[in-house]
Amino acid sequence: MNSIMRRRYFFVINPKAGTRSKDGLEKFIRQQADADGIDYHIFHTSPNTNAYSLQHLAEEFDATDVIACGGDGTVNMVAAAVRNTRMNLGIIPVGSGNGLGRTAALPLKPAQAYDVIRRGKVAKTDSFNVNRHFACMLAGIGFDAAVAEKFSHSSKRGLMTYTTKTLVEFFKAHPYQFEVCIENFCFFTDAFFISVANSNQFGNNVTIAPLASISDGLLDIVIVQKMPKAGLPFALMRQIRGNNKLRSLAETIGKNHVLYYQAKSIQVRNLQLAPLHIDGDPVQTEESLDFTMQQGSINLLVP
Repeated sequence: MNSIMRRRYFFVINPKAGTRSKDGLEKFIRQQADADGIDYHIFHTSPNTNAYSLQHLAEEFDATDVIACGGDGTVNMVAAAVRNTRMNLGIIPVGSGNGLGRTAALPLKPAQAYDVIRRGKVAKTDSFNVNRHFACMLAGIGFDAAVAEKFSHSSKRGLMTYTTKTLVEFFKAHPYQFEVCIENFCFFTDAFFISVANSNQFGNNVTIAPLASISDGLLDIVIVQKMPKAGLPFALMRQIRGNNKLRSLAETIGKNHVLYYQAKSIQVRNLQLAPLHIDGDPVQTEESLDFTMQQGSINLLVP
């Protein structure tokens, strides 16, 4: 974009995201937008806010850019509102994990993140669907979804709270039964969890899918199979550090504790109704889950 004067910013602030008050953030936004001479509107989310209402409000305002000021849940909702539209997605990451912002190498400081929005460089990025639900970062079935569910009910946010919930759930973790189909190759597995990733991390720089890209048109699929629980942390560390190579579907499933694939879609029969999360928020689980790539569906403002 050559001129900021023709742009109209629609800011979406989640007052409950992260661990700090958003009063200072709103003041900063007003100061910057006023100094730039930008037409803008600031909207505060509530528990009743959804992507459809946001899209309607942003289009009614004739927004060129809709800017998520919050964490992964806020980014998910705003991204869903602007997908497959002319509107751009901007992010001022002020949440607990900031998964998509970190993957896109966005600055975590509001002043620097605002400068990225001001410059207006746009990249086409991917999203995906989980049945009827929208996702732009990461979905998971099993252990990580159980952690997300406990975290969602916590009165405190932040990395320390998430780590505590993870440790508590680890001692209760057990494998679930799944039937997985990737590119017409189907197999049964007992797994602690299955992660389907567009971005490469959970947030906080924990990279569960090190080779994932938000613009390659592929989903990264990580399956952590049944193993002695004492070995689970070490298997996860190998995955996080990028030590596990991508597997071909023809390789023997039983030889590896952690399976890592890339594909445009994956179907999962969730035989024991393991819990489900999408972009860090718990979602009602289902027996049949269809994950499908939506390539180039988001116009993301990037450095």
